[in-house]
Amino acid sequence: MSSPNPFATVRLDEAPHVTAPDGAAVRPLCALPGASFAHFELAPHQVTQAVSHATVEEIWYVIAGHGHIWRRQDGREETTALTPGVCLTIPLGTTFQFRAGTDGLRVVAATLPPWPDTPDEARPEQGPW
Repeated sequence: MSSPNPFATVRLDEAPHVTAPDGAAVRPLCALPGASFAHFELAPHQVTQAVSHATVEEIWYVIAGHGHIWRRQDGREETTALTPGVCLTIPLGTTFQFRAGTDGLRVVAATLPPWPDTPDEARPEQGPW
């Protein structure tokens, strides 16, 4: 029985560099029909544009640096410290904004379904920073 999706291998240092709609530096890595995986990076003191997503949800895991993420969903707001080892979710429709500390920030994230790369996926929102 063969798989409809061939396996893939991508090295971070060989992945393309793109800029996310919120301003973060992104390196798209692997994808399957149900999800995609990427590496995000912010320079020291960089602040992203607040956004919400139209069709995708994300799971983040902080791998290096530090910073903060602000999230708002259904009247609830929270600012969370981002340090290595923190894992968090960004459910569909959540408004969020993040910023890096003095040593920058590096995060890996799964996007479900895969990032659609359409201009209306990330909707600009009002954030705290």
